[in-house]
Amino acid sequence: MTNIVQHFQTTNETGEIRPLKIGHINDSFIVESKIKGGESYFLQKINHHIFRNVVGLQDNIRLVTDHLRVKLAAAGESDIERKVLRLVPTKTGEWFYQDAEGSYWRMYVNIENTHSYDVITAELAYKAGEAFGNFQCMLSDISHDQLIETIPNFHNMEFRLEQFREAVRNNAVGRVTDTQWMIDEIEKRAYEMCAPERLYREGKLPKRINHCDTKVNNLLFDKKDEPICIVDMDTVMPGFVMSDFGDFMRTAGNTGKEDDIDLNNVSFNMAIFKSYTKGYLESAKAFLTPIEIELLPFGARLLTYMQLTRFLADYLNGDTYYKINNPLHNLQRSKAQFKLLVSIEENYPEMEAFIAATI
Repeated sequence: MTNIVQHFQTTNETGEIRPLKIGHINDSFIVESKIKGGESYFLQKINHHIFRNVVGLQDNIRLVTDHLRVKLAAAGESDIERKVLRLVPTKTGEWFYQDAEGSYWRMYVNIENTHSYDVITAELAYKAGEAFGNFQCMLSDISHDQLIETIPNFHNMEFRLEQFREAVRNNAVGRVTDTQWMIDEIEKRAYEMCAPERLYREGKLPKRINHCDTKVNNLLFDKKDEPICIVDMDTVMPGFVMSDFGDFMRTAGNTGKEDDIDLNNVSFNMAIFKSYTKGYLESAKAFLTPIEIELLPFGARLLTYMQLTRFLADYLNGDTYYKINNPLHNLQRSKAQFKLLVSIEENYPEMEAFIAATI
């Protein structure tokens, strides 16, 4: 590991390298400084089986972080280095290093004295809404064709339904019969859930630069619980703003766990929705079109439905994508997502009314 670090332009002699148990895709490490108070670094081994265009991936991150840095400076921000990620180049001036085994590595300056949350309060949801809304606002003047799709069709519901239907047709491990009731529930909603793609083709719904993984633990807070920096830029790419909004709702707005065994724990937290929405619109409303604002609650339904189809498709395929703890893990995930979807649908009129009253 020390040999990997030596290929990057670090500013001081590095010390201990310790692994971090975060995320499900890349391997992450903290590289400590041997000098007290010196820069530490965040080293990652990029999963190039998921992110196949590493050059495009790193170009995306560099473009976005440079743009954010310019915007923060123009706004008079005095602590820019803690507010946006900084990539560390290699000694040959590249934004990643490929080792002899073909693995890809990148390095960021570590933002110290920060923390993140997996479960949040309504107060923190408001702050998160402000932070993600401001993030999108600062990137709203980047044309979406300047960035590649690091995972093509990642939030394309039509594509996800094609994958799902293929899994049903193939019935690779004979699980269709026992899950037919859930397959029917998915198909019953399919046409409506593909509405954003149709609106985009009709020129009624724009694409923006999205984060595409707006879990609350991708937002760093300082010691006073103020948002500092949005991290994990791997999936920053073109998409619909409702998707980022909806992904936060799907994760932070769930009163249970994503794979909760007790479905009685799973429901939609309207307090989180209202707080996040208020903060988000205060930051983002200036650049959003009326249809984008109107469709924000739909995003909560869409991303929960999308994740349901992905979990169930993986179960039908024999659990080939997501890591599982037991043979029924993806089925349990699917049941929990479906329960959350139903709860969101039950709260949907109130969600729409809140959006209308807020604007």
